[in-house]
Amino acid sequence: MIADKMDKAGADLVSLSERIDTTTAAGKMVFRMLAVLNEFERDQISERTSAILQHKQSKMEAYSPTPYGYEKSGGKLLPVLEEQRVLALVYRLGDHGVSLRGIAVKLNRLGIPAKKGGQWQHSAIQYILSNSLFVCI
Repeated sequence: MIADKMDKAGADLVSLSERIDTTTAAGKMVFRMLAVLNEFERDQISERTSAILQHKQSKMEAYSPTPYGYEKSGGKLLPVLEEQRVLALVYRLGDHGVSLRGIAVKLNRLGIPAKKGGQWQHSAIQYILSNSLFVCI
């Protein structure tokens, strides 16, 4: 949190427009309360977004970006057979203990393009392996 970083650095904040002055006890309290409320709002947005995404996934409804292994059609997600085969390969490699980076390297060496045509990254592999939508059909 910014308030903690400021404390560690021994810094203070004085804002004339918001009338916050962390050199005083009251100013510190107001600043920290605003920071907590901001964090709460970010967490709520994250929870709502996650719930909506899970709902759409459970109904196979389209959302952006279109996940690997699927295409959008009429507001629904439809499996793409060739990409589903790649997903099966990703799961097999993962089951055999190949690292995320190792799987990405293997896919790149095989010339299999990522969803947008680029190179595979370990983060995309991690997302696939941790997301229930990618259970192969």
